[in-house]
Amino acid sequence: FAAQRHVLTYMEDAVSQLLENREDISQYGIARFFTEYFNSVRQGTHILFREFSFVQATPHNRASFLRTFWRCFRPVGKNGGKNLLTAQEYHCLLQLLCPDFPMELTQKAARIVLMDDAMDCLMSFSDFLFAFQIQFYYSEFVESVAAIYQDLLAGKNPNTVIVPTSSSAQHRQRQHPNDCNPLEGVEASLFYQCLESLCDRSKYSCPPSALLKEMLTNTQRMTFYGFLVALAKDQGINRALGALPDKGDLFLDPAMDQELEKLVAQVAGLSMSGPPSSSGDTANIPVRNSPRINSPWKPLHHRRKMDAESEGSNEETDSSEN
Repeated sequence: FAAQRHVLTYMEDAVSQLLENREDISQYGIARFFTEYFNSVRQGTHILFREFSFVQATPHNRASFLRTFWRCFRPVGKNGGKNLLTAQEYHCLLQLLCPDFPMELTQKAARIVLMDDAMDCLMSFSDFLFAFQIQFYYSEFVESVAAIYQDLLAGKNPNTVIVPTSSSAQHRQRQHPNDCNPLEGVEASLFYQCLESLCDRSKYSCPPSALLKEMLTNTQRMTFYGFLVALAKDQGINRALGALPDKGDLFLDPAMDQELEKLVAQVAGLSMSGPPSSSGDTANIPVRNSPRINSPWKPLHHRRKMDAESEGSNEETDSSEN
């Protein structure tokens, strides 16, 4: 169970953060730190502004990142789908959540939508999001599928263990899987047999074999990018992954909408409680005092500085009295 849930990964990360912030954490206790850390893991907020190596470290991290990206930027897809962005612009949004997110993954997701290297073309939020979900969450699976597809095109036997490496990825980057006979593809039944064997022996996340079989038995031949497009559009695979809602509910998030309404109300209340202007009866407007919340993360050196300044002010007071 511990290995399946990647408990060791989170324990190591928690201890690492504990050591990095031990002075701050000592103010309110180690037990509280671990409670807050694992609550953030459960809620999926632990991946915010973290390095890419951590964001992709576990399936839960990847699903949490997908869900966070959707919830943060779903307004981009509203307005009847008129807000279209390029791959570079979507990459900028991804970097707001993960500063070192690699451009290569964004480009690969864009190719699923665009079917070519026209990276300056515009894409809708929903099209990019579901393509990005496949490329990001199933990245190792997609790399292995690309190698299998190339072997089938070349007439080789792909029923061998395929381990994605940086060199193989660079080779496929120079020669895309759809460069050879992109319109014909490969025999779908043979393609499925290879994918079924891949899913059975792989140690990383793969789409459910039953859904892959249903997808590939409805056609005679399949291209690589045609397969990725089918994965991105399949709502059964989306539900099995569990990070995003169905496409019809993509822009519905009542919980987030409620939080935004509260935020707007708070901002409106603060603006109402601002300094009175020279015109009108603004003095009669009731002032709303917003509560001040002290953060437990205040650094110790900041408190020492405040104590030093306080002592200095007391000395000046004593000297003035003398």
